[in-house]
Amino acid sequence: MNVLAIGAHPDDIEIACSGTLAKCVKRGDKVIVCHASTGNLGHVIIPPDELTKIRAEEARRAGALAGIEVIGGMFNDLDIYDNNKKARDLMVDVIKYAQPDFIITHNPDDYMPDHTAVSRLVFDASFTATLPNYKSAQPNAANLVPIYYMDTLAGVNFNPTEFVDITEEIDLKIQMLNCHESQIVWMRDHDGIDFADMVRTCSRYRGYQCGAAYAEGFRQCQVYLKGTTKRLLP
Repeated sequence: MNVLAIGAHPDDIEIACSGTLAKCVKRGDKVIVCHASTGNLGHVIIPPDELTKIRAEEARRAGALAGIEVIGGMFNDLDIYDNNKKARDLMVDVIKYAQPDFIITHNPDDYMPDHTAVSRLVFDASFTATLPNYKSAQPNAANLVPIYYMDTLAGVNFNPTEFVDITEEIDLKIQMLNCHESQIVWMRDHDGIDFADMVRTCSRYRGYQCGAAYAEGFRQCQVYLKGTTKRLLP
C-alpha cells in the first residue's frame, strides 16, 4: 500500500503517528510524509530563513530513520489558509504525487490555525485530486481514499475510534522526534516542557486504552464514499 501522512509542521507527524508509519514501512508499505509548512516561526532566537533550512534537514533525518520519504514546505508558518484555490491545488498535487491508499492528517478540531487549515485542505483536496478533468501540476488523478485523523497534542478533546499498537516502535518514535532538536530544545527552554517525555507518556496513555504498552490513536473521517470494510492501519 501507499500511505500519505500530511502534517502542518516538521515534527507534527513524529508526535502523533510516526510509530504507526514505521509499522507501515515494516509491513512493506511505501510511506510519504508531507510537512505542509516550513516551520519557519518555530523559534524565538533562530531567524526564519535559517530555521527553514534547519527544520527541513531535521525532518529528512527523522524520516530516514524509518525509511520514509519526506516532502513539503509549500507554506510558511501561519500562511496556510484552506479557502483558496492556490493552497488547495498545492495539496492536490501532493496527493496525486503520493497516490495513497489512505491518508493521515490533523484532526479538524485542533489547537492552532495551521493544523485546522491543513485538515480542511486535505479533506477538500482528497476529493478534488480524484477528478481526471481537474488540471494541476501533477497529471494523474488519485483514488478517493479513507482519511484518518491523528491525535491532538496531549490528546485534548480527541476520542480515538482506532488504535495501533506501537510497543515495538516506541523507541524509534522517540528517536525520530529527537531529530527535531531545534524544537525539543526550544520547548524545554521556552516552555519548560520535556517534549519527548510528554510524547512517550501520551503513547503510554493510549496504550492503556487498548491493552497495549504503547499505542497511537486515530479517528476515521466518516463521510460518504470514504468508508471501507478493510483494516488499513497496521
